[in-house]
Amino acid sequence: MIILQEIRDNLVDAIKTSGMTQSEIAKKLNIKQPSIAKYLSGKSMPSLDTFANLCVILDLDANEILNIK
Repeated sequence: MIILQEIRDNLVDAIKTSGMTQSEIAKKLNIKQPSIAKYLSGKSMPSLDTFANLCVILDLDANEILNIK
């Protein structure tokens, strides 16, 4: 079962360990930095297209973030 909190936690870990600043990630995604801060605080989740692009930028496997085995 996919649990939203686990997805958030995985996404936060991936962003924090990426070595990129929130501003760098936001610029690459063509979004504003406060959006990244909201993802990190758990106040919001990225849209599907932003999530997909975030996986590409951070070289993430979407299945791992989504806990799909």
